[in-house]
Amino acid sequence: MGQKVNPISFRLGVIKNWPSKWFSDNKRKYRNFFLSDVKIRKFLEKKLKNSALALVEIERQADKAKIILHSSRPGMIIGRAGIGIESLKKELQKIIPKIKFEIILREVKEPESNAAILTQTIVEQIEKRIGYRRAAKKAIERASESAGVLGVKIMISGRLDGVEIARQEWFARGKLPLHTLRADVDFAKAQAYTTYGTVGIKTWIYKGEVFK
Repeated sequence: MGQKVNPISFRLGVIKNWPSKWFSDNKRKYRNFFLSDVKIRKFLEKKLKNSALALVEIERQADKAKIILHSSRPGMIIGRAGIGIESLKKELQKIIPKIKFEIILREVKEPESNAAILTQTIVEQIEKRIGYRRAAKKAIERASESAGVLGVKIMISGRLDGVEIARQEWFARGKLPLHTLRADVDFAKAQAYTTYGTVGIKTWIYKGEVFK
C-alpha cells in the first residue's frame, strides 16, 4: 500500500496539511475553485520552473486569493524592484479574471531536504545530458548531509541512456517507513524530457517521526 499511495495525501489530516485552504458547501463553487486551483498550480510550475519552487499554497476569501510560494530562490521570483511579482499577478488575472491575487514568498532554508527541489535538480541534470546514476547519487549525498534527514529514496524510470526497452532503477540510503502515519515523509515526482523520450523521477525523503 505504501508504494501505491502518494505519501503526502496518505498523511493528510494526520501530520500533513492541505495545500489549498478554503471551504465551499456549494457544489458548483467547489468545482470552479478546484479547477482554478489546478490551473494556477500548472501555470506557476511551468512559469517558475527554474526558480526552485517547492510548494504552492492557496487561500481563498470571497473574490480574493492569497498564493504562498515556497522557494529556495525567492530573488528570481521577485525580480528587480518587484517586477516579477507584478507580472505574475497580471498573468494570473488573465487566466482567472474577477479575482484579486496576493502573492507571498517564503524561503526554503534547507533545499537539500525538500523532495520537490531535489527532484527538480535531478530533472535539470538529466535534461543537460548528465548521467542519471551520477545525478541520483549526488542528490542522495546532498540530502543525507542535511540536518534531520534519516532516509532518501529515488526512482528513475524510462528509456535510460537511450535503451530500447524502458526500465526503472532505484537509489536509496537510510530507512524509509512508508506505512507509519506519524513518519514525516516528503514526496515529489517530475518528468525530464530528453531526446530519447520522457524520464520519470520520484523522490522520497524521510525526516523522522512527528508526535502531536
